[in-house]
Amino acid sequence: MITKSSKSKPSSTAMDPVIWSKLPQELLEHILCFLPLKTFLSLRSTCKHFNSLVFSPTFITKHSSGSGLCSFLLLSHQQFYSHFPLYDTIIGSWRDLALPFSLFPPFGSSQFNLISSSNGLLCFALPSCCSFLVCNMLAKSSRVIELPFFPFSFELLTLVSTPKGYKIFTLCTKFSSNRAFVYDSVVHSWTEHDGYQPLLFENFHQEGAFYDGSLCFTTPEPFSVVCFDLGTGKWGNLNVEMPRELTFVRLVSGVSDRKKLYMLGGVGRNGISRSMRLWELKEGKKWEEIERLPELMCRKFVSVCYHNYEHVYCFWHRGMICVCCHTWPEILYYKVERRSWHWLPKCPWLPDKWSCGFRWFSFVPQLHALA
Repeated sequence: MITKSSKSKPSSTAMDPVIWSKLPQELLEHILCFLPLKTFLSLRSTCKHFNSLVFSPTFITKHSSGSGLCSFLLLSHQQFYSHFPLYDTIIGSWRDLALPFSLFPPFGSSQFNLISSSNGLLCFALPSCCSFLVCNMLAKSSRVIELPFFPFSFELLTLVSTPKGYKIFTLCTKFSSNRAFVYDSVVHSWTEHDGYQPLLFENFHQEGAFYDGSLCFTTPEPFSVVCFDLGTGKWGNLNVEMPRELTFVRLVSGVSDRKKLYMLGGVGRNGISRSMRLWELKEGKKWEEIERLPELMCRKFVSVCYHNYEHVYCFWHRGMICVCCHTWPEILYYKVERRSWHWLPKCPWLPDKWSCGFRWFSFVPQLHALA
């Protein structure tokens, strides 16, 4: 049987408000998470619910996986003023990040130093204001944090994101025996704790590796690992036997899996590294070697460092262990899943005459990371 179809009405590009209002909340949020970031941000002013989604970790996690938010390696140098070169690790290209001075306090943007990053937050030192500034460039939020006292000489400053905010750890050398200070964004205050002897300042550019609730640092020779519990403020030792013939060591923890701790180190004699190796801490009991740097890459890296390993520092970025040198503009990185080593291409905007002062950071924009 053949029936005549009725004349169809012209299709409309607008969705029927009745149908839209009856969509389950979970389905609505699932649809929104596929919108481009700029489009979603423009929807914030339409209703309170859309605006509240910006600060929902669950929604942002869905949006990140659905829309493919970028992740960057950020280069800081004293010759760059008010902007930072960014290397997009997803599409493999360079971009430029201009600082919005509206996030800085009056007279605070005239002099600043980027000193740490975590989970989309950037931490600056503002010497002219005797303070730190933590900001989220994507959400355009910032907070000025006054120093515990002045003058305040800080070392090994580390910004750590927590489920409810963030903490800032640093050692202060003003006292005859150094002291540890921790800022908690939940209570907006500093707490003072015992420091650690001997001093940990031989590596000026390495931050603490956050592992299982503690920040881990390496001591000068004889090498060992000490831990500062961010919850209790107590120091402890990681009683694990270290590999032999180490010339330097650096610790790295995966941000996405804080129960993994890696150690990069040089192996050789008389302070000269003949090879570079990577270890993983297994069950908190022993260091297990998982990879060695190919010989040609090792020769290049130790030559650019001039065997001054105090300038070497490492950090984790989206499944990569990045190895950098304060005196060299390139990054050596190891992809953990692929078990492969690579060199990051040099930033095309760097003049050839710049020979030191390079500081790299992991920068993964997050809307819900509140300053």
